[in-house]
Amino acid sequence: MQRGAVSQPSIAQLKDLQRIPGIGPSLAQDLSDLGYHSVTSLTQQDAEKMYTDLEALRGQPMDPCVLYAFRCAVYFASTDEHDPELLKWWNWKNRRV
Repeated sequence: MQRGAVSQPSIAQLKDLQRIPGIGPSLAQDLSDLGYHSVTSLTQQDAEKMYTDLEALRGQPMDPCVLYAFRCAVYFASTDEHDPELLKWWNWKNRRV
C-alpha cells in the first residue's frame, strides 16, 4: 500500500485510471484508496499485494476478479506494447505479471 495522507482523488485522476481496460469507476476508486492515483503509479507494482491490501482496507474478502483486474492494470501500466488478449482482465486468472 502506498503511504501518505488519504485524500479525495480528483476526477482527472479517476479518469486516468479508467483508461486501463477493465477498470471502471469502482475499481478506479479502489486503486485510489490504495494510493495509486495514475496509470504510471501502477508500473511494476505487485498485484497480489495490492489485492491483499484492498482486502485489509475493506475488512472483507474481495472477489478474485479484482485480483485479475489488478494484474491487467499492472501489465497495462508496465508495458509499452500490449498484447490485445492480455488487455482482457479475465485472461489474467492463471497468469502473473
